[in-house]
Amino acid sequence: MKRTIFGVAAALALAASAPCAQAQSFINVLTGGTSGVYYPLGVAIGKIYGDKIPNVKTQVQATKASVENLILLQQGRGEIAFTLGDSLKAAWDGDEEAGFKSKLDKLRTIGAIYPNYIQIVATAESGIKTLADLKGKSLSVGAPKSGTELNSRAILAAAGMSYKDLGKVEYLPFAESVDLMKNRQLGATLQSAGLGVASLKDLSTSSPIVVVSVPKETVDKIGLPFIAATIPANTYTGQDKDVPTAAVVNYLVTSSAVSDDLAYQMTKLVYESLPELANAHAAGKEIKLETAASGSPVPLHPGAIRYYKEKGLIK
Repeated sequence: MKRTIFGVAAALALAASAPCAQAQSFINVLTGGTSGVYYPLGVAIGKIYGDKIPNVKTQVQATKASVENLILLQQGRGEIAFTLGDSLKAAWDGDEEAGFKSKLDKLRTIGAIYPNYIQIVATAESGIKTLADLKGKSLSVGAPKSGTELNSRAILAAAGMSYKDLGKVEYLPFAESVDLMKNRQLGATLQSAGLGVASLKDLSTSSPIVVVSVPKETVDKIGLPFIAATIPANTYTGQDKDVPTAAVVNYLVTSSAVSDDLAYQMTKLVYESLPELANAHAAGKEIKLETAASGSPVPLHPGAIRYYKEKGLIK
């Protein structure tokens, strides 16, 4: 009996001292609204991690996107998050106007992904055809302090306007904005997202729309991280011509609290699972390994650096 008890105790002690790699890790993927691009890509990433990283449980959390995601990472309430480049810079700088009360010093970059296109879409009956036509009209600028809302401020300022020039400002996520437009309660929406965002596809198939141009000279006034870009013809129903606009790069970001090994695996699996991400959303087709390690306003995580060195992107 004594030998049996001793054996059981020894086995329990051995189990308790097993390497921490055997313990289950948790990855919370911070995304955005369910009708945007971050969410379906986040669901795909969560599945990839759950299937391919041993002893890992994943969760995908719908959020108000960039700003909230970065704050949650700093608080240790997420392991990987989507964010716009301008929001990431504002978080690193501690830009209070952008919604950051202090510098978020725990942020570390996994890599650059796809560009967000500024997509300003109006109902045809609103009479809005140019940026100047937004004066006195109703516009949804995105959820308060979201990356989209910060983009809205920047675009309007470069066009010589502010929220005061608008007839009404709605602070709504993508799907809710479209619902108001369908009900003739809103003239236009500004949505910062990958091309082919579900909410705008839905709107364009249900009523005539106008995709409003953001001229290159307006984009140049803002400067980096904004760049001139084009929404190709037929991205949305009824949009039969290319439309000039602005774009800003998105990033996947983690925290310094995440181990180097886990960050390495998270980075590797994103850039070696690009077909799966392209299947999850068209924006996934624009994610390129070649540009993943460049341009971030926040330092790369050491685990990500290890992967990029393996691939010859960093010496």
